[in-house]
Amino acid sequence: MKISKYLHSCLVFELDGHKLLFDPGKFTFAEGEVKPEMFADVNSIIITHIHPDHLDAENLKKIANLSEATIYTNAQVGEALHKAGIAHTVWHDGIHQVGPFKLEAIPVVHELILDNPLPQMTGFLINDKVLHPVDSMEDALLKFNGIELLIMVTMAPFANEMRISGFADKLQPKQILPVHDGYAKEFFIKQRYEAYTKHFDSQGIKFHNIYKVGDSITI
Repeated sequence: MKISKYLHSCLVFELDGHKLLFDPGKFTFAEGEVKPEMFADVNSIIITHIHPDHLDAENLKKIANLSEATIYTNAQVGEALHKAGIAHTVWHDGIHQVGPFKLEAIPVVHELILDNPLPQMTGFLINDKVLHPVDSMEDALLKFNGIELLIMVTMAPFANEMRISGFADKLQPKQILPVHDGYAKEFFIKQRYEAYTKHFDSQGIKFHNIYKVGDSITI
């Protein structure tokens, strides 16, 4: 399974010729380094929640028109997509099969944000190997202790590094893929990722220091 990063929380999972796109949000396209045309060959798309750094309806529509990919999401996002005239399928919790991907949809609680209501948010267990909790670090996710790979928020207005690293310390994944860094300058990301690498190396956890467009790992 190859996982490529396209700024912030936008990821492409690739397996057996099938490309699954997660959360092409506004931060991904903000500076023009990533364009919708780069996702013309994706087969499926998942939007985890309604926040604009995960959902950009205008560019999502362009991607869907180019790729003819099926969009999967939850009911709250589905309402927004309906208003925007974007075809989609609403998923409920449970296990879904998309091409070679077994996806367990998990309702997760978004971390608290100043003066904002919490959105409906869906996390995923992917092929029983990858935990993508999106913007959640709730204790209920610790049942996945020892998971092969954690998709981990690394910086956010709703969390500090002690909260973030503390969650991962308890979860003890074998590897970490960092996300949610699209609003930071490269020099700052590089500095903080060096700190995360040192912290997790001490526990035998591999922190993949990737942040540039198209950087990828294979598990």
